[in-house]
Amino acid sequence: MPDILGYLLFSALVGGIATGFMDLWAFARLRLLNSPSLDYGLVGRWLGYVFRGRFFHDPINASPPLPGERLIGWTAHYLIGIAFAALLLAIWGTDWLDEPTLGPALMVGLGSVAAPFLVMQPGMGAGVAACRTPEPGVARRRSLVTHAVFGLGLYIGGWITHLLAW
Repeated sequence: MPDILGYLLFSALVGGIATGFMDLWAFARLRLLNSPSLDYGLVGRWLGYVFRGRFFHDPINASPPLPGERLIGWTAHYLIGIAFAALLLAIWGTDWLDEPTLGPALMVGLGSVAAPFLVMQPGMGAGVAACRTPEPGVARRRSLVTHAVFGLGLYIGGWITHLLAW
């Protein structure tokens, strides 16, 4: 088992790769299906207001922009991806990297959809699991697919990290 520095490095590699894979999916979805992704500037705006003590908006795009919100949002996006990779490695151990399997990666990826459903979407004014959006079912399916893609990215990131570690 690696030391804490190794664990953090593995988490950063796996999580960064998985988050990048999710971003490639969003880019492809936009180009192929003309289906836009989440605006991480709005995520940064929401987080900026959270640090100022305001947790709920109705909706977030009606709240005044904050300086650096896009950078805040994109940074948080990758740090959250790394945190979920760290969770994967905390639960299944860094031995998972010896021969990554899809099941644990998909479980963490799909489980990670709880964060937007229960925290971010309500805070941004979309309601629990996007219930206040014009098409909640569509929004939920997009979130689930995106987080499944993130899980697939965790699996791919696990294999890339495995290959780099040897």
